[in-house]
Amino acid sequence: MNNDFQSDDKESPCHYRRALEVVSSKWTVLVFYELESGKKRYSDLKKQIEGVTQKMLTQTLRQLERDGLVNRQVHPTVPPTVEYSLTPLGETLIEPMRSLHRWTDTHYDSVLEARKAFDHQKL
Repeated sequence: MNNDFQSDDKESPCHYRRALEVVSSKWTVLVFYELESGKKRYSDLKKQIEGVTQKMLTQTLRQLERDGLVNRQVHPTVPPTVEYSLTPLGETLIEPMRSLHRWTDTHYDSVLEARKAFDHQKL
């Protein structure tokens, strides 16, 4: 086991696990991509995030709000208008998510090739 993790409590495997819990949902990542450009209404998020159900989007937004990553603003209209935006803390995750996106663009074909080769060996 790598003992580097024990050198600092802030760098423990438990902290990494917690961070992954925050951002590991595909819906979280897609919400972040949508909110990166600014405030969005719930209905706009629902339209832009292909395949997300109303229930899943609501759960994702609530969790992100609870984690301090997304701000929910209700405007007193009839019916009420709700907008979501990234908080300053949420904005700090944009660059790591961009890095993951760049990695995916660069390397995902290699992942697919490796899977195909692995599956072919098992036949």
